[in-house]
Amino acid sequence: MPHPLDSFFAPASIALIGASRDHEKIPGRLLSMLRKNEYPGKIYPVNPNYAEIDGLICYKSITDIGAPVDLAIILIPARAVLAALEQCAAAGVKNAVIISSGFAEEGGESAAMQDAIAALARRTGMRISGPNAEGFFSQKQRVAATFSPAVDVKPSVVPLVATTKRIGIVAQSGGIGFAYYHRASALGIAVSYVVSAGNESDLGAGEFLDYMVQDASTDVILLFIEGIRDVDKFLAAARRAAELKKPVIVTKVGRSGAGMRAAASHTASMAGWSAAYDAVFAKYGFIVSNDLDEALTIAAVLASNPLPKGDRVAVVTVSGGAGIWGADAVALQGLQVPELSEKVQAEISALMPSYGTARNPIDVTAQGVTSGGLQKSVDVLTASDEIDAILIVLSLSSDVRKPFKEAELTPVLAAQHKPVVFYSYTVPSDFARRELAKSGVVVLSGLTYVGVAMRQLVDYATFELQRPADGAQVPARDISAQLKSPALSEADSKTLLRAAGIALPDEVLVKDKGELDDAVARVGFPVVLKIQSPDIAHKSEVGGVRVNITTKGEAFLAFEALLNNVRQHRPEAAIQGVLVCPMAKQGVEIIIGTMTDATFGPMVMVGLGGITTELFRDVVYRPAPVSAEEAGTMLARLKAAPLLTGFRGAAMADVAAVSQLIADISVLAAQHAEEIAEIELNPVLVHAERQGVTIVDALVVGRRSSLSPCGRGWLAAKRRDG
Repeated sequence: MPHPLDSFFAPASIALIGASRDHEKIPGRLLSMLRKNEYPGKIYPVNPNYAEIDGLICYKSITDIGAPVDLAIILIPARAVLAALEQCAAAGVKNAVIISSGFAEEGGESAAMQDAIAALARRTGMRISGPNAEGFFSQKQRVAATFSPAVDVKPSVVPLVATTKRIGIVAQSGGIGFAYYHRASALGIAVSYVVSAGNESDLGAGEFLDYMVQDASTDVILLFIEGIRDVDKFLAAARRAAELKKPVIVTKVGRSGAGMRAAASHTASMAGWSAAYDAVFAKYGFIVSNDLDEALTIAAVLASNPLPKGDRVAVVTVSGGAGIWGADAVALQGLQVPELSEKVQAEISALMPSYGTARNPIDVTAQGVTSGGLQKSVDVLTASDEIDAILIVLSLSSDVRKPFKEAELTPVLAAQHKPVVFYSYTVPSDFARRELAKSGVVVLSGLTYVGVAMRQLVDYATFELQRPADGAQVPARDISAQLKSPALSEADSKTLLRAAGIALPDEVLVKDKGELDDAVARVGFPVVLKIQSPDIAHKSEVGGVRVNITTKGEAFLAFEALLNNVRQHRPEAAIQGVLVCPMAKQGVEIIIGTMTDATFGPMVMVGLGGITTELFRDVVYRPAPVSAEEAGTMLARLKAAPLLTGFRGAAMADVAAVSQLIADISVLAAQHAEEIAEIELNPVLVHAERQGVTIVDALVVGRRSSLSPCGRGWLAAKRRDG
């Protein structure tokens, strides 16, 4: 099925607006790149200063061409760009790439010029990439619409190609995008497209991701992003990638802004501004990598191997020490390196000298290479049900000798029974790379990255996209009466939660000591007393909590002590009274919270709860709403998850009940995103199986209160978008 960007990535004709004869300047280099890469379509240079350029007729303006143009590449000063685009639109040009800089990245009037470009795209329907872009390269279609030297063609060099699968690259930095391409080419990884999104006045990373996802010639996608502007398109493309099981490797930069958001609750203050991105990446199974070489290694392994059926790795080597190192590298990533059965060991032992070892790691020794034992050992392991993946660790520095015969290795790898990964502990020679590439091998040379890549391969194989939460099945309730004041105390927050249908214990707010007798009689001993003030979010910090009170005398003394503590620590705080609560039975303490992210909207968080929440930061975020099933997956990802599943003989916790509570809170946050900025339930006590949960403390922050910059930005965007 045709895609709207087909004519962008595979244009039948290209106009170069601002073309030049000078190959040392960007306009001249761009024409040179197109021709060196043997672009098969028509090229129309446009520049009123030339009659011809490099043997091509040069036109004074786009309107003089008199023929259909699929793509215009703009290489003129910023202030002339808008007029040129107007001419392109009038001439029926379908797409444009603006290489020119000097727009939103400079602010002021320059930013206004970029806004005008976006408006032109909406008005005319012409699709525009950039400005401030480095262009793109469609390798299969030979469209080098970029000035990047990474796509330069050297006639004397035969390209190294090891994979039949191709990777597509989408980058918000042109330099990094083409760096990915350059390094991928050096490894022999075939590339479908690399595109630099630039300032994204119109076309953004989300739309480019959508193209890569549906493109049959793209098998793995590499993303390099700073932020997402076309959020809805990005999320739709991410879901489609997960549904199609097309791997997406993402590097998100700009993570050092954590802590810039001031927030009332732990939930938001711990988030850091990139937490929402990680939540979205996890939801859709994106593979996160924060290193360029690591990302390329993961891409290489994905592009040259099938997905494994499990996490059992066999390490095969010609050097005992290197084999141990390889085994350590995968074991440190949590993969198994199991000892092989006696039967399999016997088969492999027959293929090597007596001083070799077949236990795993398997050392066939250097002699095993010349005798064919290395290849035959791989054959045995490929056929074995005891192993899910193979790591081959060897030296590939020779310029004349190769450890495998193409005729023997190729059919084993082509069968794609299980991953077979090749690591060279010496610098691999060009000869070795090219000889092994004939069999589909990408030679890797970073052992730590190899271990990470094999771990990611296993994790991606087990990833399952969760069904979306159906918030429509839960009718939204009117909570406006509970949000008359934007700053809420615990008592106010719990009143709101009850109005929203969330189950809480019976509690009484006591405003005067004379009401205390009736309150404790209603709640029943033992009780907990907690000071209540919309100005005090965390009561334990001001001595505002007394627990396990068992007599009336203790209750009266505690009441006075709480008031005195608050007068001492927070004399300016408005006191509503003291909340009398039942002493909750024991359970695992967790925290459930929501926040609003500037880019992706409401987020739900779950983590290890209580006063240690900020200390251990054992938390997992997901976009809200989530289903109870997805909430269960969030719980399982916590480091503290064993506490819920019978750690050291403890009873199994009521995971089903807490999963449903997480789902209910996430739906509440999503339905009332314009009214509620944050929710925090901390701690929530998860009792033994089938005994439910108890919300001990709660905080709700209204939208009109002092929100984080992210929350305000998201709400403003939602209002602009209607």
